[in-house]
Amino acid sequence: MIFPGAISLAAFFAVSIASFIGMEFVAWSSHKWIMHGPLWFLHESHHVRSKGRFEANDLFGLFFSLVSIALMGYGVYSAHGFHPAWFGCGMGMAAYGLAYLLMHDTLTHGRFGRVGLPRNAYLRRLIRAHRIHHAKDTRDGAVHFGFLWTPKE
Repeated sequence: MIFPGAISLAAFFAVSIASFIGMEFVAWSSHKWIMHGPLWFLHESHHVRSKGRFEANDLFGLFFSLVSIALMGYGVYSAHGFHPAWFGCGMGMAAYGLAYLLMHDTLTHGRFGRVGLPRNAYLRRLIRAHRIHHAKDTRDGAVHFGFLWTPKE
């Protein structure tokens, strides 16, 4: 039985939700100070038009996917038994990754086919903020580093 009690199930959901929300802060920070900083040589591929299906920037998604898988694996296969908090943290990261794929790569950039401009005000604001971010194709002077949240202007 994966969840031996209600406390474990509650811990799983609480940590999953907290992890999902926390990933926006991790993504914002790493986008601003790492991707637009020392790892610009990888992230720059995302700010220029590419002809291929993949870009060097995709390595960031691969990295976070591996961390998520490792957390879930530790939560399930720990020598001390199942840990719902570790598993939930990995699941929250995975859910954030899926939201990123759908919102950023699909809706904003159309990497898997173009989608029309949505009617939803939140989605329109998110797309507008990301277009402003991409108005600069250099690492300096960019704004709006969030992926799933942007403040109202």
